[in-house]
Order: sequence, then C-alpha cells, then structure tokens
Amino acid sequence: MKRDFNTWLGTMKDSIASWTYYTDFQKVYENVNKIKVELNILNSLIGSKNIEQEFKDIVKKYPNVLVVVPILLAKREKEIKVNDAKENYVFNFIKMNYTVDQYVLFMRMGSAVSEGK
Repeated sequence: MKRDFNTWLGTMKDSIASWTYYTDFQKVYENVNKIKVELNILNSLIGSKNIEQEFKDIVKKYPNVLVVVPILLAKREKEIKVNDAKENYVFNFIKMNYTVDQYVLFMRMGSAVSEGK
C-alpha cells in the first residue's frame, strides 16, 4: 500500500481549537457571578468627583471589594508585590494587611504609571 503524503497533509486542519478553547464563557459567567456585588459596588466610583475619598469610604464599609482589584488589573495573584525607593510592599487582596490609605496609594500610583506620569 502506497501512501500519498500530499493527500494526507491536505486533510490536516489549520487549528483544532473550538470556540471554548480561547474563552470558556460559561466559566467566565460563573466567576463573574461570584464577584458581581463587589464589582457593582466599585462601579459606583465611575465619574466620581472625589474618587480617592469615595474609594476609602467603600473599602472601610465593604473591605471585601478589594478581592476584585487584582482581577481588574488582569492579575491572578491575590497578593501583589510593589517595590519603591523606601519600602517593599506585598498587598493582600483577600485580607487587608495595610491601611486603607496605603491601598489608595496602590491605586493612585498604579494609575499614575499607566497614564505615564
């Protein structure tokens, strides 16, 4: 039996990836549903005139909103390390390990860096 390599190669597909290979939307919906309340609470900051003070107020009243911050930053870790000239920080977003003001600093400095300041 003689095999024709070109015919066999012609049966190959460019990809075997299905729609869910790239994004499993069912899993996304399930995961978002787990943090829906926290996301909606932080959504109240959109358009805020005094976002830092309102963020402080929210974190003091609902400290569990911090759990969504890494997700909003596209990070999987629940602890984020930050080094500056004075200190090395390890911010925990499950259980607060710094003051609310330091979390505000984290948010402020992160936005300043992303804006190129």
